[in-house]
Amino acid sequence: MRFMRATVTLKPVQKVAHLTAHFEGLGMTPADADSRAALVHEAEEQGRSFIGGPPQWRWFVPGRVEILGKHTGYAGGRSLLAAVPRGIAVIARARTDGVVRLHDVRDGQKIEIDPAHPTPPGFHGVRRYVQVVARRLFLNFPGCNLGADIAIASDLPRASGLSSSSALVCGVASALARRAALGDREEWQAHIPSVTALAWYLGCVENGLDYQGLPGSSGVGTHGGSEDHTAIMAGRLHHVSQCQFVPVTPLGDVPMPSDWSFVIASSGVQADKADSVRERYNRAANGVRALHAAWNARAEHPARSLGAALRSAPGAAARLRNWIADSADDRFTNQDLSTRLQHFVNEDGRVPSAAEAFANGDTAAIGQLSRDSQQDAHELLGNQIPETMALAAAACETGAFAASSFGAGFGGSVWALITAADAERFAREWIQRYAAAMPSVGAVPWFTARPGPPLTELPTE
Repeated sequence: MRFMRATVTLKPVQKVAHLTAHFEGLGMTPADADSRAALVHEAEEQGRSFIGGPPQWRWFVPGRVEILGKHTGYAGGRSLLAAVPRGIAVIARARTDGVVRLHDVRDGQKIEIDPAHPTPPGFHGVRRYVQVVARRLFLNFPGCNLGADIAIASDLPRASGLSSSSALVCGVASALARRAALGDREEWQAHIPSVTALAWYLGCVENGLDYQGLPGSSGVGTHGGSEDHTAIMAGRLHHVSQCQFVPVTPLGDVPMPSDWSFVIASSGVQADKADSVRERYNRAANGVRALHAAWNARAEHPARSLGAALRSAPGAAARLRNWIADSADDRFTNQDLSTRLQHFVNEDGRVPSAAEAFANGDTAAIGQLSRDSQQDAHELLGNQIPETMALAAAACETGAFAASSFGAGFGGSVWALITAADAERFAREWIQRYAAAMPSVGAVPWFTARPGPPLTELPTE
């Protein structure tokens, strides 16, 4: 949706009130609306001089919580997802020289990149993500002018499992696409006809893979999929969303019971999937690729993904287990692949049941599903560490009816479900219990949340 610029100049207090009213109009709680308005205002006040004036465009980009579906999305499986009412405020103005500049007003980082140049291998962190996004758009939409000054303010803790990196991808891509009017181009309309198609494309931007009709380029170094981008771009306020991937296929939104609340807490161990845990994250993804290759080497009809292969016929999983024994892959033993397959089958199968538990308000069912998911992540997927196991266990011991780690793994955060009226008390006791068990982790950030709105373009004054 495009917004016409208003001619009325608002004072700072009026601007925040105006934004708060806008977020409340989306359906956010007054507290969440007020905090989102304050974040956008911070980006504007601190970033105005960097972008050279008032913003031409602005957005709120949420993070996301993965309820169930650990490492299933990139394999063509299913996930249960929600956006969260924390994220990144993005403001932008056009430049004429094709250069893209970005200023993070909270950490002070300022970067400048030229999309006409390939991504240097030495780029890391925010710089690499911005370069990868701008370069891919430059190559996929020849002749576009992406020049823009962008300022961001984020209250998503980085490398915490809340998808701060994919939120950055979605926010920067939205700013550059608006600046270059890419949505008006024939190739955009032909290849990216919907918000779910856009989420799939942005996942391919991040991982560097080809997207139907739009060739790939260098990604950020991870072999992930479009799960994060789908929750960020297409989540629904107060609902959890069940999706299938490769391609992104919505399977239905379910209202979260009105008396339920998430409490989300960091383990205190950062897990940056593009840097600190990249090799371990990619090993899980490469195990799926090996399974997919083993299927396509023997099956009569090749499948688009591992998930598609296992859905293609009754007994497909058993057939693939037999084929694994005869396949050769110097990266994985037969036991490695059998274990990776079992995790995928188990976790993918839980997702519809979890959606049903939300629909029915069934605390016992979602509790059992989350415990099973957490145990399989530890024993089969192997992406848990003592801190995430202890944090999930402490949540249940403190009274949560369900809890699970989420994200890339090897660190990150845990979600807990609790009755909304008890969320604040529970959170304080939970964090105290965890801190006593893991005194070395230091301060533990946490917040309460219900599912928030997706990426939202905001009106400008």
